[in-house]
Amino acid sequence: MAYNEKLTARIREALAHLPKVEEKRMFRGVTFMVNDKMCISAGDNKIMCRIDPAIHEEVIKGKVARPVKMKGREYKGVCLCQ
Repeated sequence: MAYNEKLTARIREALAHLPKVEEKRMFRGVTFMVNDKMCISAGDNKIMCRIDPAIHEEVIKGKVARPVKMKGREYKGVCLCQ
C-alpha cells in the first residue's frame, strides 16, 4: 500500500491534540478516524478530507480541492486535495 509517509506524519502531528484518533489502512493509504468517524486520509501525494457539506461547492471551486467520485456518484462533504 503506497502512501506518503511525510504527509502522514504531518497529519498525525496536526491531530495529536485530539483525544480519540485512530489510524486505519484504507483507501490505498492511512485514514485517520476521529471519534470513530473518517476525518482525513493520506494517500500517495493527496489527502481526502471530510468537510462541512454546507461549504462543499465553495471549496471545490478553487484549484486545490476536487470532489470525490466513486462509482459515478459525487460525495458532498468529501474532497481530494493535492
